[in-house]
Parts: sequence; C-alpha cells; structure tokens
Amino acid sequence: MYDVAIIGAGVIGCSIFRELTKYNLKVVVLEKEKDVSMGTSKANSAIVHAGYDPKEGTLMAKYNVKGNEMFEALCRELSVPFKRNGSLVLAFNEEDMETIKKLYENGTKIGVKNLKILAKEEVLKMEPNLSEEIKGALYAPTGGIVGPFEYTIALAENAVQNGGEIKLKKEVVSIEKKDVFKIGTRDGDIIEARFIVNAAGVYADKIHNLICRESFKITPRSGEYFVMDKSQGKVVSHTIFQCPSKLGKGILVTPTVHGNLLVGPDARDIEDKEDLGTEAKGLDAVREASMRSTKKINFRETIRNFAGLRANPSTEDFIVEENDEVKGFVDAAGMKSPGLSSAPAIALDVVKILGEAGCTLDKKENFEAKREQIHFMELSAEEKAKLIKEDPKYGRIICRCESITEGEIVAAIKRGFGVLSLDGIKRRCRPGMGRCQGGFCGPRVQEIIAREYNIPLESVELEKDGSYILVGKTK
Repeated sequence: MYDVAIIGAGVIGCSIFRELTKYNLKVVVLEKEKDVSMGTSKANSAIVHAGYDPKEGTLMAKYNVKGNEMFEALCRELSVPFKRNGSLVLAFNEEDMETIKKLYENGTKIGVKNLKILAKEEVLKMEPNLSEEIKGALYAPTGGIVGPFEYTIALAENAVQNGGEIKLKKEVVSIEKKDVFKIGTRDGDIIEARFIVNAAGVYADKIHNLICRESFKITPRSGEYFVMDKSQGKVVSHTIFQCPSKLGKGILVTPTVHGNLLVGPDARDIEDKEDLGTEAKGLDAVREASMRSTKKINFRETIRNFAGLRANPSTEDFIVEENDEVKGFVDAAGMKSPGLSSAPAIALDVVKILGEAGCTLDKKENFEAKREQIHFMELSAEEKAKLIKEDPKYGRIICRCESITEGEIVAAIKRGFGVLSLDGIKRRCRPGMGRCQGGFCGPRVQEIIAREYNIPLESVELEKDGSYILVGKTK
C-alpha cells in the first residue's frame, strides 16, 4: 500500500516525486518504459523560459515565472548543468515590434523581471552573428538553458535516495477505486495507493479516462531539431527566438549547456503518440526558418537530428487539479511548453492539492537535498589527481569527444534504475553525445555495462526492449 502513486516518470512526475519524498510518505512512480525521462523530457528545447509568453491568468503564466526562479538553486543541489544565458525575441518588421511590445507588457504584468525592448544596434552588439534585417528584440535576462534529461534523472535519483520507489516497465492499463485505488499494469501487477497523480505526458488523457469522465484530450505535437557540433556552439550566446505563432514559440537557435548549438523545432500535430520520426521536409523547413535569425550556422556540422512530442491539451492550458468526481485522483497534464520551466512550481502545487485532499503531510527531518555527480573534466588538476588516486577508473577516458571517464560511467550505473541501456548511460553522463555519436566509445561503454551487470555483451541494449546491438562473434 502506497500513500501516493505517480504515473509517469518525466520531468513533471519526477519533480512531484522528489517533492513528496520531503514528507513521511510511501511514494512510488510507475513508468511504462525501462528508464525515466523517456518521453518529452528527453527530447525538447532544453530551455528554462523567462515566462513573458503565457497569457496573464493562466496556469502556464503562474508556474513558468515561479519555476524559472527555482531552477538555479535546484540544479545546484542536484549537480545538474544550468546557465542563465538570457533570451532574445527578434522583430523583423513593425508588426513584430508590436508583438514584442505586447510580450513585454504581458511579461511585466505576470512578474517576469528585468525585461527590456532593445533597438537593432543594441541587439547586434550583444549578438553580432544575427541578421542585419532585424528591427529590434525583447530581451529577457532571466531565461536559461539546462540539461533536461540530466535534470529529470537527478530528480528521480534524489527521490530514491530519500526513500521513494520507482517501478519500471509498469504500463498502467486499469484503475479502480473502492476504499483505495487499485492500479493494474500490463504485466498483471496490482499496485494499491490512497492517492494518484497522473503525470503521463502525451498519455495523460488515456490515464485520466481509465477512471474519470473524459474532460480533455491530448494531441501530440511533433517538433524536429538539429543538434550541431561544438564548432557551432558560439554562433550565439543567448537563446534566440522569433515572434511566436498559434502553434508555438517558433524556430529557436540556442547554445546548450554543453557547448553545442540546438536549432528547432517545427510544429506538426499528429495522432500517433509514439511517432518520433523526422522528415526531410520538416527539417528543411527548420533550417530555412532559422536562417532568418542568422545565416552563420554551418549545417554541414550537424551531428544529429531528432523529434520530440509535446503534450498539447484541448484546454489550451495546463491541467493541475484534483478530479471533482474521483476524489484523490490528481491530474498534472497538458504539459506542453513551458512544462519543463514550470515543473518545480507545479510540483509544489500538486503537493498542496494532495494535502487539501486529505494526504497527511508530515515533513521529514532527514531529507537529503544534495545529490552528487562528478563531472571529471570540470575538476581542478589537484582534484583530478586525488580522485584518480582513490579510483583509477577516473584516469581512463572512454569518450574522447566529451572527455568522459570510466569512473563517471560506473558511477552512473551504480546510481541507475534497472539495467541501463547504452542510451541510458548516454543521458546520464554523455558518452556518445559528441561529434562521432558513439562511433568510437560505444563498444567500450557496452563492455563496461556488460561487466558491471555481469551480463553477456549480446544482452546490452541500445534503448528499448529488444534493441540489441550485437548478435554474436564474427571471429
């Protein structure tokens, strides 16, 4: 019997998970995949939005501004990369200038700090590689960039560190309630809980409808991206937006916290909640649109393309509430952009909603907020030498592109949940994220996984169940 069961281990579910482990509660997360951060949380723009865009009075506006303010301290506690690099919304004509004036007014009303409208000359002084065709820009210094899957994984690891439980490969197929909720999973398991939090991302409507009357629909909105080599990482230093449209915030160009450049996304509503395919047509449109902001990107330096799905709700706003008919069932749904930015603040409100619904919230005296992860290349020469002396595995570089050591990979495995895949290691400590995309380090990482779990090399998977990389020896 659990006090709270959270369905979905993305950034929303894991934020709520960690927040609940601050209390004397028995909390479990149920995730249908074999790892956390497997949906939208691993495939997005990696942006902590300032919050000027959501309309005044919406939950998106409320949570974005508060969540943004919380990020820096949280990332410091969790040893996650974060940088407050600021953002610019470009205007190319008088109509765009009117749009950014409205964004300025809206942002100021909802509490975004230090917004400023800049003239063309001021913008180009900050970002000399931008187009000469711009007329001005809205500057939001509180905008930031983060490692989104690293952040989600860190939340989950810290929650487990504080007594929370994660059950992987537990796809929820039924929910009933008598005295308590009985949650049925695809493999025939039954999990009992007094309260449920639905944080199932693009599947949140399906989970809601298992026990509640249908009240919203989630439409997956696909967005395609280019990941550029670090040779392009200094084309811009701020996150560069164009004026938003009805479909979203438009094509952005942004540095990443690890020194790459990210370009995208487009916006295409689809029906298939598993469709992560990219299309030449969509990527061509992203590349063409980005050139309006800057023509300085060398797209020959692309190292990867990917697509992510945003959970676009029919309500046009986040859904964060206890169901009025099924008491104890709380939705945290419809988390399109700015879901990542809003996640810390949403978690606080969900805990409050659970308390009001009758969940006993007694604070733990021994909650451990700190979660440590060693980033070897960021250490001083003295710190590196000391660490290598203590553990020689930190003296062996496995990934040359990202300078990731064997010690970091082994540490990630020891902190992980279940048997980590090659991509699971990649998301935790970055081997394979560089220019060669794992061409050199991939076999070595597979060997480490096999050794640490004491499994055959042929059993190491790329990502999902059955995605085996090796089938046997050739000689």
